[in-house]
This record gives sequence, structure tokens and C-alpha cells, in this order.
Amino acid sequence: MNGSEKEQMMSMMMSINYAILGILSTQSLTGYDLKKIIQDSSFMYWSGNNNQIYKALVELLNLGFVTNEIQMQESSPAKKIYTITAEGIVELKKWVLSTPEIAEIKKTFLIQLAWSDLLNDEELKSLLLAYEEQIKMQIILEKEKSRRGRFSPARSKRELTMWEMIQENIISSYENELNWLEKIRNKLSSDFQQ
Repeated sequence: MNGSEKEQMMSMMMSINYAILGILSTQSLTGYDLKKIIQDSSFMYWSGNNNQIYKALVELLNLGFVTNEIQMQESSPAKKIYTITAEGIVELKKWVLSTPEIAEIKKTFLIQLAWSDLLNDEELKSLLLAYEEQIKMQIILEKEKSRRGRFSPARSKRELTMWEMIQENIISSYENELNWLEKIRNKLSSDFQQ
């Protein structure tokens, strides 16, 4: 595959491919190990099924960004261990340096809230409370993930700081959502009193 074909293919690649390259830049892993790390992550998400990871690995292999080695085992099936190549590191760095995409805001709750005037006061309170409980559970989950020390490369102090700040960003997003819900409650109660 020549350079322009690779560029065209990479422009079509999804962020899952880059997440895989990033993870593999820290250590060689099996497809199963990659799947577990991505599933456990709060920010390395993708829309699709588990086969998408294996499909991405085939694409990355065809592009020369990863290699694989079959490791035989006595009592288990053979494993394919994937390793990032020097070309894969270059591609990953090129992507990291590219202009970041603005995050899309896709919250079903906002759509529900937009039409919540159809609800009576008790139904609206119930809707707000249910959403608040979900947010609180997410905060607990994220703090537990952080406490357990899930996947974090920590190859340098700077990298460790970046991963800690990513976790802080995720938790603060949920905490901000709780603060926003409180503002809604305050605004609605003051509007009802007038």
C-alpha cells in the first residue's frame, strides 16, 4: 500500500483504531486484552460490537502499523500478540498532533427535559431525581475505577499526570451535571413561587 492509499485509509479510521495504537504503544497485547482495557475505560469508547476491535486490528496490520506474533500455549489455544510498529508510532503521533474534534453533546436527558412541560410537577420532580441518581452512581463508579487503578501507562510523570487529569475531567463533568440539576430545581421552585 503506497503513502497516499495509507493516508486515505487512515482518514477513514475511527478513534478506536488510534486508541488501539495508543494502548499498544505501552505494551504488546492480545485482542482480548485490548477489548478488556477499552471496555473498562471511561473515555476510550466506540460504537459497535467487540468484533470491531478485531476488524481494527486487521486494518492496522494491513497498513503496517502493527505486527502480530502467534504464541503457542500448552493447555489453551494459541494467542495472537499485537505490537505497534515504528510506522504505527509515527501515525499515532501524527493523529495526536491533529486538531482535536469538539465533543458532541448527545444527552437523551436534554431531549426529555425539552419536552418536560408535558409533565405535572410530581412527574418532573421524579424525572429530575431519577437522572440525579444516575449521575451520582456514575460518580461512584468513576471514583471506584480510579481507586482500583485501572489501565494507565504511567511511563513518565507527565503521562501519569495526563491520565489523572483525564479521570478528573470525567468526574468533574458528572459533578457539573449535578450542580446544573440543582440550578434547575432552584429556578423551577422560584418560578413556581412567583
